[in-house]
Amino acid sequence: MSTLVRIHCGGLGSLCIVLALAALPASAGEVRVYATNSAGDNIHVIDPATNKVVQVIGGIETPHGVDFAPDGTRVYVSNEADSTLDVVDRKTGKIVKKVPLSGHPNNIAVTRDGSRVIICIAEDKGGLDIVDTRSLTLAKTVPLNGRMHNVYVTADGKYAYAGSVRHKFLTVLDLNTEQVAWDIKFDKGVRPMTMETAPDGSTRRIFIQLSDLSGFAVVDFAQRKEVARIQFPDQPNGYGTAEGRRETPSHGLAVAPDNKTLWVTSVFANAVFVYSLPELKLLGHVALPALKLPGRAAIGALPNWATFTPDGRLLYVTNSAIRSVSAIDTKAMKVVANIPVGEVPKRINTLALR
Repeated sequence: MSTLVRIHCGGLGSLCIVLALAALPASAGEVRVYATNSAGDNIHVIDPATNKVVQVIGGIETPHGVDFAPDGTRVYVSNEADSTLDVVDRKTGKIVKKVPLSGHPNNIAVTRDGSRVIICIAEDKGGLDIVDTRSLTLAKTVPLNGRMHNVYVTADGKYAYAGSVRHKFLTVLDLNTEQVAWDIKFDKGVRPMTMETAPDGSTRRIFIQLSDLSGFAVVDFAQRKEVARIQFPDQPNGYGTAEGRRETPSHGLAVAPDNKTLWVTSVFANAVFVYSLPELKLLGHVALPALKLPGRAAIGALPNWATFTPDGRLLYVTNSAIRSVSAIDTKAMKVVANIPVGEVPKRINTLALR
């Protein structure tokens, strides 16, 4: 039995290549990185051992979030075009079920036991849909009266936490009762988040990227309040304005598997900033690729989400402006590969089979 470790041309020839890639499975003990292409209809799967695309999952228009069954047999994808949760057989890359949702979906998270998928519903009177993975039906909608964007499950499996960009709040859901445990209002929209765990596996802090903030906020989970707001350094900079991203200067972050560092993407710097944990001391940054065109300033990668390999050796960042994923060697703090993917890659996640 496999188990999963989560770390949060138009020519006929090219079509045949895609179909062949889509049939390649990951064998036991291997790791795969899944990048959803938000302006396309597919998902690219990367093998960190080679930094090559080894599978393409097609037929999902405007895929948003991606997560996995604990045994690695299924890939769950939120489908923005159809307002469904698409269930994909991992080995074949084929869609086996489309589960209708209560509204337009954004990001998703699978509970630690694999029994439920939590889906953000991005409508003004939205909430969190809960899909039962045994029956593959919508079991419940938790109303939150807000347009929900991103959701995550805590390491101990006790809570899901979700944020709203438009309505500017963070909600924590008790997964035992499926009721809201607590929430926090912010002055800015709540965007990607990640968590730091305590030695006993409980959640210590949540790091939150906010609209118009070149940095991130820090929420103490036990105190249920914001305790700090970290600003990025002034240098490097020079990106983001021409690309129209002033209101989202930071849109991806991840805590390393050893819980010792926090990695945060910056649109203005076109880089990933690295902070020590728990001190939140700036350790440096990793520059990302830029697109250089004759007669105009370089265009930044517009980095988005980030995900680690389970050993923490590599960090993968989606570059939404240049159709690629960057692989970063975390020890050397440098990009070691830029992997071409699809149109406007954003969400990204890691599957590890044992």
